[in-house]
Amino acid sequence: MAPDPRTLAARTLGTAQRRLATALRSRVAGPDAHEAATRIWETPGPRWFVREDPIWRVHEDASMFTGGVAALLLQSLHPSAMAGVAGHSGFRGDPWGRLQRTSHYIATTTYGTIEHAEEAVDVVRAVHARVRGTSDLGVSYAADDPHLLRWVHVAEVWCFLRAHQLFGQRPLTPDEADTYVAQTAVPAQRLGARDLPMTVAQLEAALAEHRAELVVTEAARDAATFLLREPPLPAAARPGYALIAAGALSVLPPWAGEMLDLPATSGVGRVLARAVGHTSTRLVRWGMAGS
Repeated sequence: MAPDPRTLAARTLGTAQRRLATALRSRVAGPDAHEAATRIWETPGPRWFVREDPIWRVHEDASMFTGGVAALLLQSLHPSAMAGVAGHSGFRGDPWGRLQRTSHYIATTTYGTIEHAEEAVDVVRAVHARVRGTSDLGVSYAADDPHLLRWVHVAEVWCFLRAHQLFGQRPLTPDEADTYVAQTAVPAQRLGARDLPMTVAQLEAALAEHRAELVVTEAARDAATFLLREPPLPAAARPGYALIAAGALSVLPPWAGEMLDLPATSGVGRVLARAVGHTSTRLVRWGMAGS
């Protein structure tokens, strides 16, 4: 008896979903994903945040993939921040390791116990204490400079929130969005950032304040090329990543895309990129459901 075509289709779709889930998990969480998840979720104790909090809703949504790419592009426009990344993070030599460390930090400080969250903050503070150098503009920088930490935080939170409001499964209300901004400041303050925004209006104002410091350096152009045109992925995975990257272009402030000479910064191109962003987020969400 020939198998039912619908059964075959369901099996094929299920296999594809599991493969996508495995690929996403291995890239983002790394080889010790199960152990890390067990530690984060199963350790008893008080936490900074709970499931009902906006920070949970944003950070667990598939839109974080698009928001993350946009944040890296936006952060690269600060010469000192980009110099620190280019000179010390090994983003070209070990991009997935850097992504996994970042995702583990966000997961631990969002969902983990206060004890584990503070341990994660201490690890990053120790790394920042060793990151010193001179930017492409000849300006000395230190990764633990409170003002530089503020820029990194503002750019990241702005992109995460913008991506969620555009592509998230349950966008935040205005009050929830304000709460999200305030909640993200909890670990950032412990890292050493100061004068952090606590509302969306303050977040927008902070982003505007930093614009005078932003410059397109060769390191920033190199980062954009790496993220958008030379991702360290096998050929089969590049089309899917290209959808995520296109969505990220629609998340960026138009002026940031123009500074980096990126496509889809305005007009019809931006509308199309946003449509692609919806598609890529749905695809990632479907894949995550198979994990």
